[in-house]
Parts: sequence; structure tokens; C-alpha cells
Amino acid sequence: MKEALSIPALMNEKKNISHIVAEFSNRLFGFIKNRVATTEDAEDILQDVFYQLAGNTSPIEQLSAWLFTTARNKITDNYRKKKTELLDDIFSSSGEEDIEWEEILFTAKGDAETEYLRNIFWTTLNEALDELPAEQKEVFIAHELDDIPFEKISKQMNVPVATLISRKRYAVLHLRERLETLKNELLNF
Repeated sequence: MKEALSIPALMNEKKNISHIVAEFSNRLFGFIKNRVATTEDAEDILQDVFYQLAGNTSPIEQLSAWLFTTARNKITDNYRKKKTELLDDIFSSSGEEDIEWEEILFTAKGDAETEYLRNIFWTTLNEALDELPAEQKEVFIAHELDDIPFEKISKQMNVPVATLISRKRYAVLHLRERLETLKNELLNF
């Protein structure tokens, strides 16, 4: 069995970080770029992967597998971050009130008023989802609520990833409009 390599061991073998970057950056960038929305996101994630590699002190048995697994995890983190940004975009308060929508909608704690707001939100979201064409609804639920990557949905539905992204985009536009209406009603109540 091949011995596990740590970063110092890699460097002793004349395979320092710059050689690893040179060897893997193109393939890794292509892998990431096919799974994120923008080139900038792909560049940021690639940089994060190599930054994590440089700071790693644990032995790495299979460098290639470690790099691609780390990239996949960073891509997932990126989607989760975008989800929070989407929520902030929909529910950002432009007035004097500073409402923590994420805390209200996604935590179990809360008083009767918080529970009431949470119920209104989820009821409105479900109604808005029911207004969508079945394909858009299915993609949105799978990707946003069930955290299934587009690649896996594509294989399950036998539909190209680009088509799934388009369907989700239309769903998000509709949901954003409906939830914006709810937000305005709640703030002006």
C-alpha cells in the first residue's frame, strides 16, 4: 500500500505546492466551473481548495481524490452561502426595522408571533410552489430544499443540467415575487 503523504513529505519529494497547483489547477478548475454559476465563483473555490491544502497538516493518501472532494465540499458551501444571500435579497429590510428573517424562519425557537410568521411563510411558499409548472417545482424542491446537486438531479430525471438551472431560475423568479409580496404585507401590517 502506498504510504500516506503529508505536505512536508510532498515537499521532500520535490512536489511542493506550486507543482501541485500546476499539475491539478486546470482539471480542478474545469470540475468546479461546471458546477457553479460564475467563473469568479469557480476561481474563488479553486483558491480556497489550494489554501486549505497549504494549511493541511494531516497525511493525504490520495492527493487527487482529496483535492476533488475538498472542491466538491467548497462548491456545496458556496451553494449554501448563496441560499442565505437569496433569502437576504428577498427579505432585506429597507426601512428602519431590522428584522432577522433567517432566525425567524429557520430556527425552532421562538414565541407565538414568531411561530405565526413562520407558518405564514411556509404556507405562502407552498402555495407559490403549487403555482409553478411541475418541472420547475420539482427542480426547486430537489435542489434548494433537499440539497441535491444538479448533476444528481440530471441523472435521475435524464435532463441536461442547463435545463434544470433554467427551470430553477424561473421558479426562483416566481417565488421571489410572491415572497416579496408577503414581506411587504408583513412590514406594512
